[in-house]
Amino acid sequence: MKHKTMVLTTRFTELLSQWPSVECISLNEAANASPLDPYFALILDVYYKGTIPFPKERSRLYGPDAAAFETSGNGNKDRFLIGDIPLRFEFKSLEKIEELVSIADTKQESLWLIKDSGTYAYYRLANGEILFSRNGWIDGMRKRLASLSGDFWSQMRALSQSKMEHLLSDLGAALINNDDFHYLVSSALFIKTACLALFCINRCFEPSHRGYSKKVLGLPVLPESYKAQFETFIQGGADLTMERKYSLAQLITKGIIGL
Repeated sequence: MKHKTMVLTTRFTELLSQWPSVECISLNEAANASPLDPYFALILDVYYKGTIPFPKERSRLYGPDAAAFETSGNGNKDRFLIGDIPLRFEFKSLEKIEELVSIADTKQESLWLIKDSGTYAYYRLANGEILFSRNGWIDGMRKRLASLSGDFWSQMRALSQSKMEHLLSDLGAALINNDDFHYLVSSALFIKTACLALFCINRCFEPSHRGYSKKVLGLPVLPESYKAQFETFIQGGADLTMERKYSLAQLITKGIIGL
């Protein structure tokens, strides 16, 4: 991490940890990239119980050098700049996070609630670099995530594979109808969902989209020829027609289901 990023991380960790409702602050891995990398951002996940200052007050507390401040519609995601460094703070209620973890380990009949959002929220909870912890709450959450049953992973795999097969059908329909827009959308969603199925097969939470291609190819359990199929699918090329890409999607689907 660059010196300027470290200084800002320390500055805002000290500020946010002064709020009595803040239980934990973690640093997203996006801060490990070079500030010249387009993916770079200083992202903090701020877990809290009770109330936090309203957006207007938060903007003031961030300091006079915090420029271009904006917050999300529900006020739980702040974005601003310090010089040329983009900062993003996401405020997460302990109650909601505990409910999310409960869906994974004790309320698996409700897994359908996260079938569209996937497991990225768990990834951030389990992998963020802990900068501040008031009472050790985060340790308990991570222990629960580390001991999820095989049934959780089996059900998540089934959900993602079902969606993958549905998207494959959409891809075929778009091809027959010569619908370029639907084909493009279905193609992107298909390969993302195929990757999610592989993360579930390997019992790994999915990373952010920018980490998908690198981390999925590093998984220990993959279908034969998946790496070449995946790279061909996403790189495309003049010789990869819509028909050939659909055939490739069929092969990818068959390989994943066969694991």
